[in-house]
Amino acid sequence: MNAQSSSFPAPPYALASPVFRFRALASLASRSALGGPREVTLATYLIARLVDDCLPDKALPVPAREARAASARAWLANIALPAGVRAALSRLAAATGGEPAGIGAALASVTSAVDAYLDPASRSELARLERAFTK
Repeated sequence: MNAQSSSFPAPPYALASPVFRFRALASLASRSALGGPREVTLATYLIARLVDDCLPDKALPVPAREARAASARAWLANIALPAGVRAALSRLAAATGGEPAGIGAALASVTSAVDAYLDPASRSELARLERAFTK
């Protein structure tokens, strides 16, 4: 029996279980072959985290988002990605640095660009994120 399945209350000094965003994308990256598929999956994971931090309930201040977007675009420029994937991810990274209005369309573009590299669970995570921006 472990602590989570126990019927006893957790001790007052116990830590809360961490929430891991985009578990399926991270898992897919760990299972992907070195090179193209892994690079695309890791880049998608990074950008998905930037997008997630633009949601209204988590929104980081604009200067922080601008700095993160610039750093992400620099990183994307230095890894081996197919041209179409790189362009879509770079546009989405740039969109996370400003107002969230353009994120939904840019995320839809990324989803179609990386579709061949993702498994169903990863696609589901991106679709859920896209729905959050197209309400």
